Amino acid sequence: QVQLVESGGGSVQPGGSLKLSCRGSGMILSTFTASTMGWYRQAPGKQRELVVLSSRSGTTMSDSAKGRFTISRDNTRKTVHLQLNNLAPEDTGVYYCYALPSGGPEYWGQGTQVSVSS
Repeated sequence: QVQLVESGGGSVQPGGSLKLSCRGSGMILSTFTASTMGWYRQAPGKQRELVVLSSRSGTTMSDSAKGRFTISRDNTRKTVHLQLNNLAPEDTGVYYCYALPSGGPEYWGQGTQVSVSS
């Protein structure tokens, strides 16, 4: 059974950094490597929105994330990381790891809270 296990959320002041990690438990290596992996977030009272996706064809990133957030993959460890730099209060929300293997289905992590305030 596939599970996306997230870690790394927390509370920081504006301008701070956090690194989120997501491990694809139960995914075989070839499936993980071929999967689209990424992160979405949901701010209080708002809909879930795309942050970044990484696939073999490239990376898709929201405008708000460009220049501040970086996604990286360690396929051998079946893990995807999201480095969050220069965080702002509007980045506050629950961040969800996302996986879409070739041919589906899609998977979601349980979510990890990121809080940015002074």
